[in-house]
Amino acid sequence: MKKRVLFVDDEPNVLRGLQRMLRSQREEWEMAFAGGGEEGLALMEQERFDVVVSDLRMPGMDGAEFLTAVMRRYPNVVRLILSGHSQWELIMKSLGPAHQYLTKPCDADQLKAAVTQAFALRELLADPNLRALVARMDTLPSLPALYQKILAALRSPDASCRTVGEIVSQDPAMAAKVLQLVNSAFFGVGQHVSKPAQAVALLGLDTIRSLVLSVHVFSELDPRQVNALSLDVLWAHCLTVGTLAKRIAQTEVEDPKLWDDALLAGLLHDIGNLVLAVNLPEEYRAVRERADDGEVDLLAAQRQVFGATHAEIGAYLLGLWALPDPIVEAVAFHHQPSRCQHRGFSPLTAVHAANCLCSFSGEGGTEQDRAFDVNYLTALGLADKVPTWRELYEPLRELTVER
Repeated sequence: MKKRVLFVDDEPNVLRGLQRMLRSQREEWEMAFAGGGEEGLALMEQERFDVVVSDLRMPGMDGAEFLTAVMRRYPNVVRLILSGHSQWELIMKSLGPAHQYLTKPCDADQLKAAVTQAFALRELLADPNLRALVARMDTLPSLPALYQKILAALRSPDASCRTVGEIVSQDPAMAAKVLQLVNSAFFGVGQHVSKPAQAVALLGLDTIRSLVLSVHVFSELDPRQVNALSLDVLWAHCLTVGTLAKRIAQTEVEDPKLWDDALLAGLLHDIGNLVLAVNLPEEYRAVRERADDGEVDLLAAQRQVFGATHAEIGAYLLGLWALPDPIVEAVAFHHQPSRCQHRGFSPLTAVHAANCLCSFSGEGGTEQDRAFDVNYLTALGLADKVPTWRELYEPLRELTVER
């Protein structure tokens, strides 16, 4: 069955340009075009769509209002903004109902990739009710504007530590948190850091980018919303896993990009627990109690109650945010890496190992060893590396919170 995409824009020339640009996709997609939000909703009442791509500033019903209506009426539909508009208030208004923001001009390959990825993500969660739950999330932070500014700066040929440091400085609370983390035992920089630009120079552009995204995700939540889950405990665990995953990657491959992906995937690997705890607090509490009582493990309990695990839910969300595939993959399969078709050392390998080591603090490593996917590590020829990775974890042990 062909996938169905609805494009909404009040400019006829834009719609005609999209039709021409995407003509090659007609064998794979069925496309419809609407001249505004009201017309788009009328079409959606008559036909099924998988993805909607809307302009932001339109007369009558603007893009944010249109996508909010889509979110409420058709929560399974993936929602993308495609706009050249830069009015800050309107952009912020759209961040909740929009899963991803694409800027005009947008070339055909970029638009095709965004829509194709949206289709692929629909297959990640088999349960349509759970997919609808994730799609209509409005209590979990969207991608922060600060993170998007940093991404834009990193893409610039003139990217520099000073430039990114200045961007971080625009948010005093974020700058303070990043400096606190830089000066913590996790990163061991060996000197006191007092300026964001200095932090960027010491840790690197991509590490700072990862910290900004992960800090925003955790700090924007009200702890009272997640009383079935300790944000402090979860943040400490994720920070430890991310730090250790990067160190493991650095011992195995000479690929700085992979090191940074391992860090970010580790920082975000349990974001699915936030989705569940915020939106289904009573069910989430029951799942934790069942797991704590030893009836079943946490993954089995989540699958029984929700139809999927926090790993799959987190990966689905990060995919909607258009994070790179290796990060989404690592989050999706960090408990069961054998389910992933990719073979070879990857951020998934590092996060899986780090999570196993950080999730249990008992002596002897017995529980840790049971948590490892031995078949996966053996297939990669890495089973004998576990003792070395455990040594990397020892300096972080005192920072690890038992889960």
